[in-house]
Amino acid sequence: MKLPHHLKKTLLASLITGLVVTTVAAPDVAWAQTANATLRGKGPASTEVTAKNVATGSTRRTTTDAQGNYALVGLPPGTYQVDAGPGTERTVTLTVASTASLDLTAAPATTANAANAQNLGGVSVSATTLQEVKTPEVGATISLRQIDTIPQVSRNFLEFADTVPGMVFSVDSAGHTSLRGGAMNDSSVNVYIDGVGQKSYVKEGGVSGQNASQGNPFPQLAIGEYKVITSNYKAEYDQLSSAAVTAQTKSGTNEFHGEAYYRYTDDSFRAKTPAENDSGTKATSSEKEYGFAVGGPIIKDQMHFFMAYEAKRFDTPVTVTPSADGSPGVPYLPSNIASQLGPTNLPFQEDLYFGKIDWEPTDRDRFELSAQIRNETQLDGLGNGSQTAQSAAYNIKNDDKRYAARWQHSGQSYFNELLFTYEDAKNAPTAINYGNGYVYTWQRPTDDPVIIETGAANPLATQNKGQRGPAIQDDFTFNDLEWNGTHVVKMGVKYKAVTLNAADAADVNPQFYYNVTSNGVDATPYKAFFTKPVNGLGLTPSVSTKSKQFGTYIQDDWSVNDKLTVNLGVRWDYERTPSYTDFVTPANVVAAFNSQDTNAGAPAGQTYAETLAKGGININDYISNGHNRSAYKGEWQPRLGFSYDWFGDEQHVIHGGVGRAYDRDLYDYLQLETTKSALPQYTIFFQDPATGQCHRNSTPCYAWNPNLLNGLGNLQSLIGAASNAGTEVDMLNNNLKAPYSDQYSLGMSNQLGDWHTDATVTRILSYDGFAFTLGNRYPDGSFWQNGSQPWGNGIPGFGALILGNNGIRTRTTQLLLSAEKPYDKASGWGATFAYTYTNAKQNRDINEHYSFDYATIQDYPFITSNAASKHRFVATGNMDGPWGTVLSAKLTLATPLPYNGIFCDPSNLQANGSICSAYAAIAPASKFLIGGKIWGYRDIDLQATKDFDIGHGMTLYGRFDVLNLFNWNNYSDYLTPAGTRMVTYNPTGNITFVPRTIKFEVGLKF
Repeated sequence: MKLPHHLKKTLLASLITGLVVTTVAAPDVAWAQTANATLRGKGPASTEVTAKNVATGSTRRTTTDAQGNYALVGLPPGTYQVDAGPGTERTVTLTVASTASLDLTAAPATTANAANAQNLGGVSVSATTLQEVKTPEVGATISLRQIDTIPQVSRNFLEFADTVPGMVFSVDSAGHTSLRGGAMNDSSVNVYIDGVGQKSYVKEGGVSGQNASQGNPFPQLAIGEYKVITSNYKAEYDQLSSAAVTAQTKSGTNEFHGEAYYRYTDDSFRAKTPAENDSGTKATSSEKEYGFAVGGPIIKDQMHFFMAYEAKRFDTPVTVTPSADGSPGVPYLPSNIASQLGPTNLPFQEDLYFGKIDWEPTDRDRFELSAQIRNETQLDGLGNGSQTAQSAAYNIKNDDKRYAARWQHSGQSYFNELLFTYEDAKNAPTAINYGNGYVYTWQRPTDDPVIIETGAANPLATQNKGQRGPAIQDDFTFNDLEWNGTHVVKMGVKYKAVTLNAADAADVNPQFYYNVTSNGVDATPYKAFFTKPVNGLGLTPSVSTKSKQFGTYIQDDWSVNDKLTVNLGVRWDYERTPSYTDFVTPANVVAAFNSQDTNAGAPAGQTYAETLAKGGININDYISNGHNRSAYKGEWQPRLGFSYDWFGDEQHVIHGGVGRAYDRDLYDYLQLETTKSALPQYTIFFQDPATGQCHRNSTPCYAWNPNLLNGLGNLQSLIGAASNAGTEVDMLNNNLKAPYSDQYSLGMSNQLGDWHTDATVTRILSYDGFAFTLGNRYPDGSFWQNGSQPWGNGIPGFGALILGNNGIRTRTTQLLLSAEKPYDKASGWGATFAYTYTNAKQNRDINEHYSFDYATIQDYPFITSNAASKHRFVATGNMDGPWGTVLSAKLTLATPLPYNGIFCDPSNLQANGSICSAYAAIAPASKFLIGGKIWGYRDIDLQATKDFDIGHGMTLYGRFDVLNLFNWNNYSDYLTPAGTRMVTYNPTGNITFVPRTIKFEVGLKF
């Protein structure tokens, strides 16, 4: 029944007030991110509105109010026949996570055109795609046509997000894929598949399992379409501070349909990399991708199934290169070491599975069960800026399993979705060799950058990390509220109990460091790094903690009138991680702080805690007794947006918004103070046989003995059974917060004939990114003395003090311009254009959370960010070609990414004793086909597909992609000429993306 007008007003106020009170009184809830669509508009007053999915038979109903307003919520994206009685029938297509308008009182704008017909579940229909225009969200939708036709280097559905202004999808020199929004790091992104977040809680990368992986997070064959929101998303989106991607999976229909494919290339179909050209050899490489998908009815109009499988078998060419700062030492390496620089390859294997069953026993209820499984193995640690030789590489086993059960119930004026999920993700790197590792460094006045790492992999390369656990969430939408306009109010709660696991190192593979100078390699190592477990105290080098995640949100899509729409929302998040909140600092560490500072120059009676206090560090801010830490409760996130339809015809819409979004501190950082207490990591130094002094007068200092090369036990016995000398101590601030961003936007979208255009300015300010800094101080409290840092002035009886704090910040302003002409059969073509101008500053390299160049993270200056190019342009086009072909192309241009480095000048002693400072520099650029040398990244890709109808409803197709058509070298490794702040690309180093490559694909559709 319809609610009286005064009761609707009272209910609206009660809903908002009640949820806020619940949030304050009971902090144990969170939210869901839907991929469903909402259809709003006008129809005849007090009339039933019906929407029937053409492909599945699914039906939704609601009733218009006395003014004719209606809202249908929770509609799976797809094509619907909508009507509110005779003469009002419409056939429309709704896109993922959209709110569209449809006026059922007006005459249809156009007559159905057979040229635009498409086959949906065996039914030929002509439908108008309803574009979402009245939204403050900044972003765009990626259609299935784009996914199927745009040239592609890897079958990763996220690759097409690159066509949205402000987004960058990257393939690094090791084949690892990543997605970045704005000028923030990859970890600040979140991807939602059917409304379920895929967030990585332990490792970097944003998406679970995506850190340093050549694989895909989900089978592309199972993706219907997805939406990319770069900023100012609604309150339902959680655990992110940059971009959100929400994807809808495919479902079975009332007809059986399927698809299978096989994709192939090898080194015969690619050009040489720069390193291969330099060496005159070509590494063996190959790529095989194959899979299938099938779906259909179990019970017509009620129950359907869908399943997909995709596989990858890669051998990816990479190059082992020195670091930019260490490259001057290459000519002085022995030939057997230098020969390990150059081209090699990385084998990779992935299997992806997805299955879903949906059941609609009534037109009010929908049930879904789904499962997704990801299994990967790969060799890694080479290329992508790493100085690791193949002997020091490691294997990674990367598995991710997720299951979901969903119940959606729709009433006349409400929609509810209840969701149960379970996830189990594991990432386990293991060294491929065991024994000694040998690291060669280039000796400079204040530091020793790495040239190459050989032998066995660092003990930190052997790890075991993961996340697993259940979640329950419920989202309720009320779509029949009126007060100064119409309201669609949505609120949600969620509870997640996820167990986080981390083993950060193994008791294997000591590393010996040798300095390289213009005289060659030193005869003896100057340093060793190794592990030594603590025995007898009940500690374990792996940690497991049950993280409790809670949150709640409420949002209101308020249509004030035909022109103005306001989106109001607020959300609150809370997470408690017991291994952090309940951690107790070991008593012997606390005692060491309160003991005499034994470093040279410390006055008698001065404790190390007092030394730190002179340097501005209150060590009590980091010492935990198990009761003085609590989870941060201040994650309130107001989100406000508006859209104003200038003429009320959805042709010219001004939009804007402001909001706050909280992310989370990765457990990879939080676990270190626990795991390093159980498996301490030691750094010790050896005396130079000629001078009797240790490197840079560092401690602890031991005489060199060649027998130390004969087994890890010899190094461990050197420091004694009970000694902690050289042990790194990691400590976290007792009042850690979660990183967050404040987002502002203002723009205008326009419909110009067939073209959708948008121009938006965004301002993103991010705060409280996590960083580790060096806590050591000289006895007078200083961090610098005559150009040197206090690396040898660690905790008495221990080693270096490493402090974890919040403090990384970014400041980004972007101009986002886009134009899209959607494909339609009548014209036979479609195109997109995306331009991004970025002005971004940051106080730390976007790829680094270890920050040892300044005393605190707050001391780092803001410099030009290396996260985004100043100018970036991406264009795509697809068309129906001659002889039944489909042709497409993609153009990507970007100015060089800034290089962020540290410049040290011994002749420029600063007032604080430092000789180093952070700087940003731009490497010399290259030409495009026309114009000057302004580009750092250039790429043109082509694709052609030809279908062959073989009868019986089956189509065979052949496809080829030409990637990097002009074989441009998009360099990713840098060289820094000694004594300058200049930077150049390494002409024989690694490249981003691929050299010119041809990929062949065949497939069958039925």
